[in-house]
Amino acid sequence: MNKPLLASLLGLLPLATCLAQDYYADTRALWLQKAEQCKPVLTLTEKRPQHIVEMVKDTTAFQHYRSAQVAPAACLDTISFGDKKEIILDFGKHLTGHFSFAVRTTGLAADGPLRFRFTFGEVPSEVSVPFDPCPGTLSRAWLQDEVVTVMHVPDTITIPRRLAFRYVKIELLGYSPYYQFNLHDLKCMASTSATALPAPLPDTTSPLIRRIDQVGLNTLKECMQTVYEDGPKRDQRLWIGDLYLEALGNMHSYQQHDLTKRCLYLLAALSDTTGYLLATVIEQPVPRAQDGQFLFEYALLYNVALKDYLEATGDRTTAKDLWPVAKKQLDIVRTNVLPNGLMDYDKVNKAWWVFFDWREGLHKEAAMQGLSVFALRETYQLAQLLGCEKEVADLPALMKKMTKAARKYLYDRTTGFFTGMDNKQISYASQIWMILSGIATPEEGRRALAALPSAPDVCRPGTPYLYHYYIQALIDCGMEQEARQALTDYWGGMVRKGADTFWEAYDPDNDFLSPYYFHPMNSYCHAWSCTPVYFIRKYPDIFQK
Repeated sequence: MNKPLLASLLGLLPLATCLAQDYYADTRALWLQKAEQCKPVLTLTEKRPQHIVEMVKDTTAFQHYRSAQVAPAACLDTISFGDKKEIILDFGKHLTGHFSFAVRTTGLAADGPLRFRFTFGEVPSEVSVPFDPCPGTLSRAWLQDEVVTVMHVPDTITIPRRLAFRYVKIELLGYSPYYQFNLHDLKCMASTSATALPAPLPDTTSPLIRRIDQVGLNTLKECMQTVYEDGPKRDQRLWIGDLYLEALGNMHSYQQHDLTKRCLYLLAALSDTTGYLLATVIEQPVPRAQDGQFLFEYALLYNVALKDYLEATGDRTTAKDLWPVAKKQLDIVRTNVLPNGLMDYDKVNKAWWVFFDWREGLHKEAAMQGLSVFALRETYQLAQLLGCEKEVADLPALMKKMTKAARKYLYDRTTGFFTGMDNKQISYASQIWMILSGIATPEEGRRALAALPSAPDVCRPGTPYLYHYYIQALIDCGMEQEARQALTDYWGGMVRKGADTFWEAYDPDNDFLSPYYFHPMNSYCHAWSCTPVYFIRKYPDIFQK
């Protein structure tokens, strides 16, 4: 362990870390040390542009733009950029890494500096739509455009910012008319910590499933940096919800379990002084949690990720180390259950961010009840694996009470749907979590899932994140053909629209859906979208035949 680095990391912990009231005061330093010991070495690969392209406006294309090849990228060596003024390059696939380029004169010596704007895009619309004025609700600085001044020609420039892109638009903003120059040696040093080659799918697998699997692998690989990032363009950080789904995909593909272990330790070490997990860790310049970011279901899903890690690796030392963290998260449920067995929805909503999906207008009461029972069940199984079930002896009775309450107050036997107490919205999220928790019987689950597509005013998923749980609910209810069809329709829909990595938000009926009210702000390589890899490889009888 690098001692100065550890000292820096510890220096960023809240002051309360050193005080008696800090829940994990005695173990934070050790957890940080173990996280650093698992930090992977990134593999760097040189990638060069494949084609010069132009972006064509096309209302039939995703977000109304598509790329059209103009010439091989090698033609750059013969193009005088002072005459061209603008060019778009296609690297052929999504990359995460550092971009560099060289400038040289093609005749007279340079007598003045050059200025360029580089715009990097994961999808064609990102290098086609003006960024300003920016209506988005996140920082304008997330958008990947950089103005670069080259003071001396010839020179080689590396843009300091790590980028995630497939396309690069280069615009000439300032130059001297008294000499000619061109760009050459453009490249990206692409980075990932994914090094293993996953087993190929058998020949019996359909071409579409094979393509979905490959795009899912690409998505996961790009997000596997020194932590599981949610998106290599934005936010470039570790979120518990993404960790859980990325770890599932990794178990059935790259199998680099030390990355999962690192993330579990980091989240524990940087948790709040109350003992509750903060939803996200920002890794640079040194790892630190986002203050006050309490996300209800993410904190509980940490327990599930820890249980899955133990089952995948047999690493009881790590699971035992982090068991106190998992045990503490149970208090999120215990302290918010009403006497009647329902979660106190209003109370939780005030104290926590309750997410489940980016779909606007989603009512989350039933989903909260279901996920709470799901997390209790998974944590009790973790306790059994560790021989710690006596420490959580109250869980079986609590699960039974909460299940009974959900069936009494939230289930409408006439319609076959679970809804909230006062808000009778029918949503995919409510049915999904009632099924995954075991509150709904398989028969009830099948009835609800079969009726959802035609239910009036149904609240549908807005992201691959919730859609993952929808596929799992279909499988758990024995609706295997429906699960296969749903996977090929949804993720296959992105493939048919040109995706080479899967997107943060996707609505088949709205290409411009954005949680941030500006679609270039979306992440088009996003961790929670990688899970077809998990389904295709875990359930070969459903997806590989």
